[in-house]
This record gives sequence, structure tokens and C-alpha cells, in this order.
Amino acid sequence: MTGEHAVGVLCEVLEVARSGYYKWRRATPSARQRQDARLTERIAAAHRQSRCNYGTPRIVADLRAEGLRISRRRCGRLMKALGVCGRKKARRHPRTTDSRHGQVVAPNLLATASPPSGPDQVWVADITYLPTGEGWLFLAAVLDAWSRRVVGWACAPTLAAALVIAAFTDARQRRLAPPGTIHHSDRGSQYVDAGLLAALAEAGCVRSMSRAGNCYDNAKIESFWSSLKTECAVDLALPATRREAELAVFDYIETFYNSRRRHSSLGQISPVAFELKHSKNNIKVA
Repeated sequence: MTGEHAVGVLCEVLEVARSGYYKWRRATPSARQRQDARLTERIAAAHRQSRCNYGTPRIVADLRAEGLRISRRRCGRLMKALGVCGRKKARRHPRTTDSRHGQVVAPNLLATASPPSGPDQVWVADITYLPTGEGWLFLAAVLDAWSRRVVGWACAPTLAAALVIAAFTDARQRRLAPPGTIHHSDRGSQYVDAGLLAALAEAGCVRSMSRAGNCYDNAKIESFWSSLKTECAVDLALPATRREAELAVFDYIETFYNSRRRHSSLGQISPVAFELKHSKNNIKVA
């Protein structure tokens, strides 16, 4: 505007002093402002690398891992100025469990067992579903309760027992769990199927099941479902096909969640980093 109108006229219209205007023009950013600018660049990069999922706690952890000193309050202020924030989890109530099967169920061993102190002591399993343009895609997973790492998973268009058997088989192919590993699930009909029981027996796994209608007994994998449905690409746009949704799940689990996603219960490091930090050579991979 100064190229079109005299500075004096503009200052008079905007009710500012000419001396104040020239002082502002000559002013240089303070050290604090320059530091804020550098931090803002790193915050924006960390937010993009998290697939726009991370909020203040994980962004701070990322920056501190780079050697940058920043408080959560300052990070929150700069994120607000950038117009970015963590993705919020929505409440969902998927119904994939039918426990009205009349089969014998296993006791809830997790109610009395000590928390796992190492890998492959307790595996927790469950099923969820994802909407697609072709209909539902059902997803079964097996999670290591110690490291929160997904050790096996499988997708299918139906809720047949073959789905949970495939997820367990995937886990067994990746990890050589020792005999006595607890396999915990809900009381769904898929988890009392003869095929799964045979696979568990062959592997030497000990069965455990949640109390009827109590999702908190399997809270760790329920928490994983919440993260996946909030942060996976399938939450951003409805996949046109089941195959597209399965590829998005693969990308989330294998390239982000297990190896990169910071987990608050693990001290803000990923499941893979947690296992490497605490177990070194104690994990047996198939």
C-alpha cells in the first residue's frame, strides 16, 4: 500500500504515529521470536510425519528426541498458532462378539496374573470392523500385552472363525512364543472354535477369556482399536473396496504403529523401540 499512498496518509487513516511505523519497520525479531520460528518449523514437520495424528505430548517427545528443549505449554501455543492439533478419538461401539454359543469358556487368567514383564508372556486378541464401499471388512489382531506391539493380524469379509485363526497363525509365524504364553480374548464364538483351540493347543498357549460383557478385561487391544480407527487412513475417507481398506491397515500397523508411533504407556516410544530397549535378545522371531 505504501507504493500507492503516502505513508503519512496511511498512518493518519490507521491512527498510528509515523515514528511508531518507522520503528516497527526497523525492528528485528527478538531471540525468542527467532527460536519460536525454528520450533514452529520442526513442529510442523513432526506433525506431518505423524500423519497429522500427534498432539502436544508426542510432538514434544519428538522434538526432545532431536535435542530441542521445549515445554508442552510452548508447544501447545505454537501448534495453536499453526492451526494444527492431535486427532481426537471418536466413541465407537462395534459389536463383533456373540457369546451366546453355549461352549465352555476359559477363566480370566489376567485377573490374577502379574503384569507381563517381558515379550510373548501375554497375547491379547480381538476383532473389529471397518466400513468400505463394498461393505464391512473385519479385522482380527493379536497384541503383545507387554510391548503393545501387533504381532499378528488378518482381514476377511466375514466373521468366520478362520479370521482369528489366520491372525493367530500370523503371530506364530512372526514370533516363537514359548509354551505357556497366555492367549486372552473375549468370549466370542470365534474364540471357542475347534480350529482355533487346536492351534492354541499345538502352540502350547494357555487360554484366557474376559468376563461376560466386560470390555475392560481386554482394554489394551480395545485401546489399539481406538487408535487405529482414529489415526488410520480409513478414518479420513471411506475406502472404495475392502482391498483398499486392508492396504491402509497394513500401512498403519507395519509402517507406523509398530515401528514409529509413540505410545504414552511406553514412555513415549514405539512398541518396536520399547522391545529393543528392554529385551534386546529376549524376543524369539520365527
